[in-house]
Amino acid sequence: MTVKQALKRPEILAPAGTLEKLKTAISYGADAVYIGGNAYGLRSRAGNFSFAEMAEGIKYANDHHAKVYVAANMVTHEGNQAGAGEFFREIRDLGISAVIISDPALVEICITEAPGLAVHLSTQASATNYETLEFWREEGLERVVLAREVSMEEVAEIRKHTSVELEAFIHGAMCISYSGRCTLSNHMSMRDANRGGCSQSCRWKYELFDLPFGTERNRLTPSSVSEKFSMSAVDLSMIEHLPDLIENGVDSLKIEGRMKSIHYVSTVANVYKKAVDSYMADPKNYICKQEWIDELWKVAQRELSTGFYYHTPTENEQLFGPRRKIPQYKFIGEVLNYDEDTHIATIRQRNVFSVGDDIEFYGPGLRHFTQQVTEMRNEQQEIIDRAPHPMMLLTMPVTQPVQVGDMVRKRK
Repeated sequence: MTVKQALKRPEILAPAGTLEKLKTAISYGADAVYIGGNAYGLRSRAGNFSFAEMAEGIKYANDHHAKVYVAANMVTHEGNQAGAGEFFREIRDLGISAVIISDPALVEICITEAPGLAVHLSTQASATNYETLEFWREEGLERVVLAREVSMEEVAEIRKHTSVELEAFIHGAMCISYSGRCTLSNHMSMRDANRGGCSQSCRWKYELFDLPFGTERNRLTPSSVSEKFSMSAVDLSMIEHLPDLIENGVDSLKIEGRMKSIHYVSTVANVYKKAVDSYMADPKNYICKQEWIDELWKVAQRELSTGFYYHTPTENEQLFGPRRKIPQYKFIGEVLNYDEDTHIATIRQRNVFSVGDDIEFYGPGLRHFTQQVTEMRNEQQEIIDRAPHPMMLLTMPVTQPVQVGDMVRKRK
């Protein structure tokens, strides 16, 4: 691939469904995070931010040289735009770096009523060609999040013909519908997917029936149907193809998952930070390390694929039939303190674990090591053999130094 200009280091953009996830994502390598406000977004159950939480998150981001974007990407019906101008002015004045919008009405309101707040076009708007990107650039937008249906070849062509910033998804869940514009949830659970209420009906398990004459209903036997996930897509992972994205001028590498756990956010941000830094340090000798791929599989919920980047997805990119066995890891705690003299760590428990378990500590920079739990004490310094209570504090000896904010997990 011919590189026509000096390579620009892309931004690593991570999801932050809560204030805790925001701080975790930035601590583990994200250059920017995207959050939801209390209106106009598409994740009504993602723990959306109040203005006070936004202010705290922005301060944390500023202190760590990171940015915060707000997703306001709902499709508005009549009346939904009420108060949008005031909302955009409020988040602008708090210091939000940009707002992510799909609806032209909200774009217009933001540009005219909250000048100075940068607008990024949401992937929901299905931008798939450079003429579309040029239209939005002329409207005043500084960045476009490409539709997930765009191929790598199209990314290269788009970059040649427009100066607007490009943002592209690199990891996370893929919507089965075109650019997320789906009405299954509307019909099946009376929740509007395009106004923040998606119930992810495509992820449900379904019984299959044979209707030979349109009136009889005969359920197919379990032996004749090996897979009950009829529509669900596998997840996206571009860890093995970062050079293509960087060399084709993608400015921001976006990770999906505002509703995912801090285990997911920390792991994925950690891996892509390491990989991007490695590539930018020495592009000619860059190698995607197997340990990075293995690390991502520790938080995988489904099979992984490259989505639309290199070919049109087939049944192999859906949850049909036999699949690769996915290693399942459980997030069990986080480090709150470490005593260098005694080698004792204070842990806040997140899931049950016991003496005798083999566990793994990991932290920013892909620091990690494994050890066996040999001893635990509760807050009263009583010896315990099991940590069963959510969020309980405990202490334990560790075989290597750890840092505040390090995570602990074990294989299920």
